[in-house]
Amino acid sequence: MTLEELVNQFAENVAAQTDAIWRGDAKTGNKHARKYISAFDKLRDHGDNGREALTVLFNHPRMDVRVMAAAYLLRYRTNEAIAVLAEAAKGEGFVPFKAGQALKRWEEGTWALDPE
Repeated sequence: MTLEELVNQFAENVAAQTDAIWRGDAKTGNKHARKYISAFDKLRDHGDNGREALTVLFNHPRMDVRVMAAAYLLRYRTNEAIAVLAEAAKGEGFVPFKAGQALKRWEEGTWALDPE
């Protein structure tokens, strides 16, 4: 699978998880979460090239996809990821809440989505 395919898999499954959560379907949401986590793990296997490929999602049309990519890339692209999360956190609702939580975990030093 190419890096681009993995990035697409990540984005599609983040969006599908959000949609499932809005429908109240946690089981399907969890299935999609496992798929985007798996896509990230495969991207990470490519080192910084894989992480760099994911940065295109900072400009994705869906806020949930931008936020999740930024949450995963906080260590690798700290300033850009914080900017994406801070912008999203200004809103109200589930996705802005998640953005705020990611920033809070980062500031607390408890963030661990992509340890060194």
